[in-house]
Formats: sequence, C-alpha cells, structure tokens
Amino acid sequence: PGYDHITAAIGGAVAGAAGADFLCYVTSAEHLGLPRVSDVREGVMASRIAAHAADVAKGISGAADWDRQMAQARKSLDWKAQINLAVDPERARAIYRERQSEGVEGCSMCGELCAMKIVSDHLGVKAGEISGC
Repeated sequence: PGYDHITAAIGGAVAGAAGADFLCYVTSAEHLGLPRVSDVREGVMASRIAAHAADVAKGISGAADWDRQMAQARKSLDWKAQINLAVDPERARAIYRERQSEGVEGCSMCGELCAMKIVSDHLGVKAGEISGC
C-alpha cells in the first residue's frame, strides 16, 4: 500500500509490451482511501510512463525518439528542452525552479561533479558537442 501506482505502472508496461491496448491508472491511495486530485495526477503520469515504455519495448516507430531527444538535452545541459520534453513539464519546471542553484552550469544534484560538464571541459568543447551519445 502507498505505492500501488508504481506497481501498476510496472505491470502496465509489461502488459502493454505483450499487446494490451488499454492501461488504467492506479493511485497511491488505492485500497487505502479516496484519492486526492494530486494522487490521480500522479497515477496518470505513472500510467503514461508505462505506456511509453511498452511502446519502446514493442519497437513502435518513433517511440524512442522522445528518449533520444531527452538524452541529447541532458547531454547538452539544456534545461529548457529537458523540461519541455518531460512527461510532466509543469512538475519538472516547479522542481527546477525550487532546487536549481544559480550560476551552476551542471545540475544541483551533481554540481561541479557533473559528468557532462567534466567531460566537455576536458575535451575543450561545449556540453552537447561530445560525439558518440
């Protein structure tokens, strides 16, 4: 209890990959009480992620493009693109505004130890210009 939206998303991804055409969202409040609006939103987002994972697993044309675009945005330290590509841009934007350190080129999690920044500095190129990713 309390994480049923996660277990349902895992099951949904497996079911979707096996051919299920419809996924239902489940909230973290499942079997515990009536869900709040925020619980429903969180459950829907988990279900959307599960559906995307199933599409990628099935090799649906274009499904992995979103992931490639996100990987490129992360590699480039392009916060605007990362937020716009997020499954929930509103939430991503709120977290970024709340927690990102001013003037830090990498993320507030890694700070000066950001792998993309370290490698790009070492190679003398801008983040995102590193080939092979």
